[in-house]
Amino acid sequence: MLMRRIKSLLHALALLLPLAAAAQIDPVKRDLFQFGYNQPLEGRAPVAGYAYFYHNQPDFLRTNLTLRVALAPVYLDSELGFNHLLGPNTDFAIGVAGGGFADSYNEMRGGKWIEGESFDGHGAELSASVYHLFNPGDLIPLNFVLRGAAHYSVYEGNDSTAANFHPPADGANYSVRTGLRYGGIEPTLFPDLAMELAVWYEGQFRSHPGEYGFNGDRELASASHLFWASAALSYTLPESKQNFFVRLVAGTSLDADRMSAYRLGGFLPLIAEYPLSLPGYYFQELSARQFALVNASYLLPISPGHQWNLIFNGATAGIKYLAGTEQAGNWVSGVGAGILYRSPSSRYKYIVTYAYGIDAFRSDGRGANSISFLLQIDLGRHSGDNFNAAQPNHWRGWNWLLGR
Repeated sequence: MLMRRIKSLLHALALLLPLAAAAQIDPVKRDLFQFGYNQPLEGRAPVAGYAYFYHNQPDFLRTNLTLRVALAPVYLDSELGFNHLLGPNTDFAIGVAGGGFADSYNEMRGGKWIEGESFDGHGAELSASVYHLFNPGDLIPLNFVLRGAAHYSVYEGNDSTAANFHPPADGANYSVRTGLRYGGIEPTLFPDLAMELAVWYEGQFRSHPGEYGFNGDRELASASHLFWASAALSYTLPESKQNFFVRLVAGTSLDADRMSAYRLGGFLPLIAEYPLSLPGYYFQELSARQFALVNASYLLPISPGHQWNLIFNGATAGIKYLAGTEQAGNWVSGVGAGILYRSPSSRYKYIVTYAYGIDAFRSDGRGANSISFLLQIDLGRHSGDNFNAAQPNHWRGWNWLLGR
């Protein structure tokens, strides 16, 4: 029992995995602590959340170097950027990442967590990136990104995995990601002002594809191709300080499998660059080969100094499910409401929200409830105009936060 509790704690710490794979070199000095946690109020699901420290340091050792480190208890993601290395407007970066349980997978079907078909995964990654700025001096930057990575994964069953269920074979996953981004969004909770238009492609190529599961009843594809686009706007009214945030993300894929499909669900705004949030649902409850998702939030100040705010959010999505994970209905929606408090200096932000998943399947029919807790501490109280982070489907290990 003691060893099982220790292992559960390690699972939990792994799910404090940070944002990674920046889509351009962050030009602003930052020291941020982020925490988020989703708790469903019915049903049994993987516990989901994040907690990480994000440090970004321009002029690291030399004026043309930028160091980015995202640190979680059992996972490290880092990148060293060389500003203007390939030209006056072209940067180059090398990255190192790795840790325990980051590649874990949880099977979700029909509103249920299938523990016997879930398993652990550990990984390490090396990457190289090129970032080119097309319009230096303009207020809104237009960036081109090209990134290649080699990721090695080791899979194993856990205490709940069925004895006759075989995880995928260990192996390398080589990926290339490229895209264009106009604008960007900072790694903060509800930034005052931000906009983004972006299109992306990512190809994933596995050294050890093949069958796994119960007698080979599912398969890892040798190559998967993902295409997605995003449009987002955050705006704060100057006098009333009401804030509006809207994001549209749509994606499609070729030869997606369980490990590469888009996964939607939960309300954890900083778990990835494109969190694919659906309030009220389990985290990553729905697996999609194609989707279109709209998220919207509204903050209403209710106290002098605008420290206390009501927050309302909602999301709706059209989904074409990954084969083997289908459920009735291709349109899903969720809504939520809560309280946001920001300190007078805006150094601290605390958020508590309630959410209702309108179309979520549960044992008593449609509809599901959850609560979320979010915390942000800005140790440096800096701000900037550019930041981009991770691909939308990379964060499976987070489901083990706090363990069970």
